[in-house]
Amino acid sequence: MSSGDPDPDGSHGPHVLVADVADPVLAGRDRRHLTGSLRLRDGDPLTVGDGRGSWVECKMASEPRPVGTVRRVERPSPDIGVAFALIKGGRPETVVRRLTELGIDRIIPFTAARSIVKWDVSRAAHNVERFRRVVREAVMQCRRAWLPVVDDVMSFDDVVALSGCAMADMTGAPVATGHRVLMVGPEGGWTDAERAVDVPKVRIASPVLRTETAAVAAGTLLSAVREGLVSPVPDPPLRSA
Repeated sequence: MSSGDPDPDGSHGPHVLVADVADPVLAGRDRRHLTGSLRLRDGDPLTVGDGRGSWVECKMASEPRPVGTVRRVERPSPDIGVAFALIKGGRPETVVRRLTELGIDRIIPFTAARSIVKWDVSRAAHNVERFRRVVREAVMQCRRAWLPVVDDVMSFDDVVALSGCAMADMTGAPVATGHRVLMVGPEGGWTDAERAVDVPKVRIASPVLRTETAAVAAGTLLSAVREGLVSPVPDPPLRSA
């Protein structure tokens, strides 16, 4: 098994997730998608991955048949995450899908003081599982080797306690290399008490953005800094004691 390989690039057909790349077995829904929507037939190329960095070229058969060496993609470093305040309707799924496509490693739904959406424990668990299904689908579509983590719904206080956390705020400074988790608030904005919390404030755009737009913008900035596509400012100062 080699190390430091790239993600699958689509030149070997569609990508699908399995439990074990050495002995791939398709889930029923994935099989129906490959043979129905994508019209794959026996002998057609595809790649399979485990969502934990390993993938291999295969040929379609009753189960995918590996035909190449298992590739190993290094986990992106440093990990980057976006936390977004809960929003209504199908918009959270759009946020989760776009953040996955952007290469975000950790996706954190949370409740802020002005969040309109308030989920009970049962509904929160149901919706987080739905987010994880969306992430899985998006990983296969964009051919990522690593499956992002979707956290259970967190509180504001739990998110700001995370290492490298920063809050999106119009009065903030540019994103810095030390920012690892960027919080995007509800459309009602942060309360004075939330804004007073001792974490860095980061400006992601000049106009006022909808929550889902701001979350995608935050993910774009973090990803661009990690990939060296923009020049970040130096690390922010440590929080005061």
